[in-house]
Amino acid sequence: MNLTFRAALAAALSVVAVPAMARTTYADTAVGATPGTRVSIARWQIQDVAKAPQDGGAISTDGFATEGWFPVTGRATVMAGLLENDVFKNDVFYSDNLRAVQVPDASGNLFVTPWWYRARFVVASGTAGEHTLLRTHGIISGADVWVNGHAVARHADLAGAYPVHDIDVSPWVHPGANVLAMKVYPADPRMSLSIGWVDWNPTPPDNNMGPWRGVDIVRTGPVALSAPRVRATLSPDLHRATLAVKVIATNLDRIAHDAVLSATVADRPLTQAVHLAPGEARVVDFGADGQPALVLDDPKIWWPIGMGDHPLYRLQVTATTGGTTSDRAETTFGVRSVESRLTAQGDRQFVINGQPLLIRGGGWAPDMFLRDDPARMQAEFDYVANLGLNTIRSEGKLENDRFYDLADRYGILVLAGWECCDKWEAAAKTGGEPWTDADMRVAQASMTSEARRLGNHPSVIGFFIGSDHAPPPALSRLYVDALRAEDWSLPIIAAAANEATADAGPSGMKMAGPYDWIPPSYWYADKLGGAFGFDSEVSAGAVIPRLEDVQRMLSPQEQDALWKSPDLRQYHASADWSTFAVLTPFDTALARRYGAPKGLDDYVAKAQLDNYDNVRAQFEAFNAHMDATRPATGVIYWMLNNAWPSLHWHLYDYYMNPAGAYFGAKKANEALHIQYAYDSHEIVAVNHTREDRHALQASVRVRNLDGTVRFEKHLQGVEVTGNHTRTVFRVPTVPGLSPVYFVELQLDDADGKPLSRNVYWLSTRDDTLDWAGSNWYLTPLTQYADFTPLMSLPTATREVHATTVRDGNDAVTTVTLSVPSSSKAVALQQHLSIRRGAQGDLALPVRWTDNDVTLWPGESVVLTARYPAGDPVPPVVEVSGWNVPTERFDAGRPQGTQP
Repeated sequence: MNLTFRAALAAALSVVAVPAMARTTYADTAVGATPGTRVSIARWQIQDVAKAPQDGGAISTDGFATEGWFPVTGRATVMAGLLENDVFKNDVFYSDNLRAVQVPDASGNLFVTPWWYRARFVVASGTAGEHTLLRTHGIISGADVWVNGHAVARHADLAGAYPVHDIDVSPWVHPGANVLAMKVYPADPRMSLSIGWVDWNPTPPDNNMGPWRGVDIVRTGPVALSAPRVRATLSPDLHRATLAVKVIATNLDRIAHDAVLSATVADRPLTQAVHLAPGEARVVDFGADGQPALVLDDPKIWWPIGMGDHPLYRLQVTATTGGTTSDRAETTFGVRSVESRLTAQGDRQFVINGQPLLIRGGGWAPDMFLRDDPARMQAEFDYVANLGLNTIRSEGKLENDRFYDLADRYGILVLAGWECCDKWEAAAKTGGEPWTDADMRVAQASMTSEARRLGNHPSVIGFFIGSDHAPPPALSRLYVDALRAEDWSLPIIAAAANEATADAGPSGMKMAGPYDWIPPSYWYADKLGGAFGFDSEVSAGAVIPRLEDVQRMLSPQEQDALWKSPDLRQYHASADWSTFAVLTPFDTALARRYGAPKGLDDYVAKAQLDNYDNVRAQFEAFNAHMDATRPATGVIYWMLNNAWPSLHWHLYDYYMNPAGAYFGAKKANEALHIQYAYDSHEIVAVNHTREDRHALQASVRVRNLDGTVRFEKHLQGVEVTGNHTRTVFRVPTVPGLSPVYFVELQLDDADGKPLSRNVYWLSTRDDTLDWAGSNWYLTPLTQYADFTPLMSLPTATREVHATTVRDGNDAVTTVTLSVPSSSKAVALQQHLSIRRGAQGDLALPVRWTDNDVTLWPGESVVLTARYPAGDPVPPVVEVSGWNVPTERFDAGRPQGTQP
């Protein structure tokens, strides 16, 4: 393209069929007069400075004409706002349509001029002495700010994606209508401490410029409160918690004030009097000045998911001056202890409430345009819980408060930190430009703001001050000092790689790959990314969505290239320049192991088998080595999700349609699980709960491709200690196996109730790794396993019976899936979906108890799906699979509401 962005935008505007205002409407933000009121700007109007060249004084006056401006939501980046207004004719997530607006100038900036953000807010009448604060939560890359014609801040003081700033705009705000205008400057993550995407996906055309975490209007009296925090110290026996309670009190006036701070924490009252000089900000400690420590006996303990409940307590603080309420602040917190230690081999291990646990998580990606979608975020946490994961890692792109509130409620641990490969790490790399004093100030403000945002959340268990590289000494010291100034008691981790700083110590992490295709047996090795220590980001790379999503995201030409041309770059695989923009290692392995694809549907079907098998093996290998001499302490699958529709690095795709990778991870992360070890041929029972399990029953069957049982073993009285594994059997050498054979495992309780069922397809020809040829992202093979005999499986038959009930806002469909005894073959990798009517759309998001199941003749399994109830059209169960025809079955109209 040789257009400038403005020309491209003008061209796009000329083909919009629906006027922008028909899609999104603007509304003033109403602000109450009660001290302690905090209201987020709900709507902006935005415009390119080139089309609105007036200065901020004029634009922030009430009579300024905004005809032709774009109304957007309160947290919209510029691109998000343009998408809200249907500016672009074509779906920018389809094919390479995004290229039409990726038109960089010579400097590399994609939006080359600032953009205006303008909002009216209406303030209710209050009493004398009240203050109005403008609170920004990070602006990419920075903004000049005007209120009612007056300049109140410059972009040098409001720079960076993460710093929180309070601006006292009281002299310029009056009851009634007020106007806020922000001139937001272009972003470039190579030059500013903003947000970059590296090789995750294409670079957003606007580099995410805008007030991405929102702007608040805050009303307060002369003494304002901020950053309330509670630090709980838990006794080793968990029966006693000592709480340290603090808050920042700031005198906004030019005269001194005496204030009384009254707090309620865990339903206990606390009081502290404070004298504040003019303009003074002070951390008020409710345990100081002879006040007794606040002690909770037998507190409600917050546990990670799968290990216990996740109760939360509340802190509320009120400041009064002269007997009048001046401000309020509140937060929630949990009582739990977090320790982090290095094992004998130097690997980091986390201990929660005295219990070492295996960290099993995924890397988080927000929407590429940082669009705020509360319903989607909650659905994603539903998926994390359904997957059996216990952790999310955020490499930069640190989310808003809702994300951490959800993590607290779900019991999902969070490992947060700064990102790699742009300004955030430039100073850590050889040849990187030294940071300026201004950079250091933004970094310190970022660290302080994030420490305050994260510190009360029991879900947060540590912070990476570096990602691919540890920060240099001065920056490391700045980060650590900023964290400790905020009473940060959690682990401070030097990097996600095996690096160290003097202030944070050794990271105890490894980042040795792989990021591209390797076989399932790789994970059991004692080299590189094998299952030992803590792998901070790792996976086998390409993950292919289901066929309907591949067709939804790729053009017909791209679909053909996907299965025909493994060496062609795929725009939806990774960033254009990236190593991972081609799927050659994955495609080569798929063809060598399963046979050259015969078409797109065949390619996708084979990919589902591979993705399931490989992702399951990754998590299971770490399970198997939890109690090893060099224990596996953590694994972060790279990645959990994607910022846009992608062929790479996810457990569930952008459309939230669970596929092979999802169900492989879900199987491996069952709370009680039985699994096969590729290296030792051992059958291992895994218990991720805290409760010991007794008198379990395990069964092992080894079957030939034709279904005949070549070996069978039943075990009684299996004992598995809580939070441990137990080897229950070793499969012996079985003679007479077919080139492809199956291992079928079952774990039941003492009464025969199924707890875990697991099926493996294995080859008598091993995958052979060329370890000496390894690089940072993969290990090549000298020999591939051969699964091509699976292509010869006869067509299997199945029976399906389904019913549906209504449970609140959800529908719950229960499916009994059976393979009749008369069937000629195993029904391999049967996948169930729910459709809204026979020809309707998929019901998404959906949470299955299990899926992608394999059954032999005479076997049956009961599966349930939970999904939004939606319209009254009766749902339909669609069943497909490797060697079964796709069929649809009536699931019954939802009946009743369960309690």
